[in-house]
Order: sequence, then C-alpha cells, then structure tokens
Amino acid sequence: MKKVAFICIHNACRSQMAEGFAAAMGKGVLKAYSAGTEKYPEVNPNAVKVMQEIGISMAGHHPKLLENIPPVDIVVTMGCGVSCPYLPCSHREDWALDDPLGKDIAAFRKTRDIIKEKVQDLIARVKTGKI
Repeated sequence: MKKVAFICIHNACRSQMAEGFAAAMGKGVLKAYSAGTEKYPEVNPNAVKVMQEIGISMAGHHPKLLENIPPVDIVVTMGCGVSCPYLPCSHREDWALDDPLGKDIAAFRKTRDIIKEKVQDLIARVKTGKI
C-alpha cells in the first residue's frame, strides 16, 4: 500500500477533500494523509458539507502541518501557487486546482468533483504499477 500526502497551504479544503476521497475509495491501495504549510483553525465548513452530500464524512478532520504526517511515497500538491518545502517521496505531482474559498457552494461542488476524478485516476495508476 502506498502512502500519499495531499498538500495545500492551509489544509482546510482541497487537500482535505482529496484525503477523504482517497480514504473512501483507495482502501487497500492508498493510505491517505493531508497537510498544509501554514496553520489554520478549521476545515472549511463548505468542504465538509459538499463531501457529506455524497456520503463521505470528514468528521474528525482538522488542519495539520507537514511535520504532523509520516513519510510518504506520493506527494500531491493542490496548485497553491507556492512551492512546498521538500518532502522526500518516489512520486510527486501538482493538480493545479482553483481554491473555492470565498466562492459559492457550487464552486466547492465543482472542485469536489474534479478531485474525485483525480483521486480515481491516482488509484488506478497505483493499482497498475504506473506509480
């Protein structure tokens, strides 16, 4: 099983949703973590809401910093526009996702759906040995 970290600035929205999808869909394939580069007080309530709409609970999720996660095999950055500190890994990619923060709930749903597709693709690549 590969360990994957989804990294963003605040670990409050996109990276949290990616962790939620990877945990729900990647059982036996991925062990998912998420973290941010800056402290933030809470997971965005709209991110929690749109994930709950599709049956994925983010209860218990809270923003974490990079030093709060273990070493990983795969690092996925969310497209934060900043360079993340170096995290050792065997595979790294950036998903270049727009941050829905400050936008309406439809923007959160759109981001959620894009993340779902990307997590499904990541799982498929791990299963087939491409990663």
